[in-house]
Amino acid sequence: MMTKLYRLFAFGAGIALIFTMTGRNELRGQPAVSYLSLSEVIRIAQERSPEAMIARHRFKRSYWEYRSFKAGYLPQLGLSATLPNFNRTIDAITQGDGTETYLERTLARYSANLSLTQKVGLTGGEVFMQSGLSRLDNFYADTSTRQFLSSPISIGFRQPVFAYNTYKWDKRIEPMRYEEARRQYLEANEQVASTAINHFFNLLTAQVEKDIALKNMANYDTLYNIAKGRFILGKIAENELLQLELNLLRAEASVETADLNYENMLFSFKSFLRLSTTDKIQLISPTAVDFHSVDVEEALLQALNNTSSGLNFDRQILEAQSNLAKARTQGRFEAEINASFGLTQTSDVFDMVYSKPLDEERISLGVTIPILDWGQARGRIKMAESNLELVQTTVEQSRKDFEQNIFLKVMQFNMQKNQMKIAAKADTVAQKRFDVTQKRYMIGKVNDILELNNAQIDNDNARIGYYNALKSYWSSFYELRRLTLFDFRDKRKIAVDLNTIL
Repeated sequence: MMTKLYRLFAFGAGIALIFTMTGRNELRGQPAVSYLSLSEVIRIAQERSPEAMIARHRFKRSYWEYRSFKAGYLPQLGLSATLPNFNRTIDAITQGDGTETYLERTLARYSANLSLTQKVGLTGGEVFMQSGLSRLDNFYADTSTRQFLSSPISIGFRQPVFAYNTYKWDKRIEPMRYEEARRQYLEANEQVASTAINHFFNLLTAQVEKDIALKNMANYDTLYNIAKGRFILGKIAENELLQLELNLLRAEASVETADLNYENMLFSFKSFLRLSTTDKIQLISPTAVDFHSVDVEEALLQALNNTSSGLNFDRQILEAQSNLAKARTQGRFEAEINASFGLTQTSDVFDMVYSKPLDEERISLGVTIPILDWGQARGRIKMAESNLELVQTTVEQSRKDFEQNIFLKVMQFNMQKNQMKIAAKADTVAQKRFDVTQKRYMIGKVNDILELNNAQIDNDNARIGYYNALKSYWSSFYELRRLTLFDFRDKRKIAVDLNTIL
């Protein structure tokens, strides 16, 4: 007896060892599985996707445009030089007796000028300080002369009067442009999240449909085999057996269709996330949903204060006002004041060119007065006024449409809690109904194959409907984030560390 038990145990252990080794070899040949949750997919999309990269480069361009604008208001230091300016010509030269004659002249000029300028945004003028040195060489047939001219320092300003102040308006508009670009980047980042959600649930739904197709094929295969035995015993009609065989064939076709759809969704998913891995992708369904209500007034306030659209409305009006101010000043009375004070000296010897410099003062007032322009200036003003009224009307309508869109999105989001409960309950009820109907059919208490088919169809539709409800919830959640740039779940503004981008 003990010998038989020992032999039986040894045989079972050997079988188990062979099974274990075989299983390990099969596992070694199988590809690794990468499990991805919705939050991980969104994070990868915001780091790697082409849309995210395009948004980053657009923001970088806006950032450097704004940096260039700000640099234009800082002191500008420049050096200009002529090394040399050689000129050999025949010119008319006035003689000592007043007569003129043509003589050959050969000149060489060298000059260097260092200037420091600063724009004055408040007045639209410019303050400058400069220092220069030049040398003039005259070459004659039998001799040559050399002279030096120095300007150790010269300070002055240029100030337009009654002119359009570009600097004044740009200092108001350009910061708005940069802030608008920053907000547009945040919105693009949220749009990437929304796109990632679509790809995630498209692949997840294809994954679920594939599992459903495989499960249905296995169920119908089992039911068909049972039905063949019942048909032999004469318990069911041939029509019912043929219907089950048809269902099995349809299930096999559905498996192939679902597999093809899954591969297509998987390719789109990997392409969007720029995943080059050969691992099998397995998505983790986001089961935990934190429902919360959003107040419409708060959403509107956050949208107008945080988003690029709210800032864009103000910028359009400000630009139209700038164009009107420009039209009112151009073609009218204009004047410009130029004034400078400095020191200068000239000498044939370089060592003396900076000795005892003389004062140098310059002042000029230029005036432009149009006398007859046939109404051009008045026409430009009227067009600018009309454009301002048009922009104000357009912005007012756009603001109303924007607020209406926010209202609808908030109402849609607040509906998701009830929609999710209905979808989850429908999925549970449909699954239970199918299980009960299938078991009753297998034991022979349900003979109507149509009732089983209807239960299976309702079960499949309820399962897909549940995942569609999940997709609708998360899409609505991130759509509201994009439209308001506010996270109503955590009660905080959406922000990104822009230093990591730059």
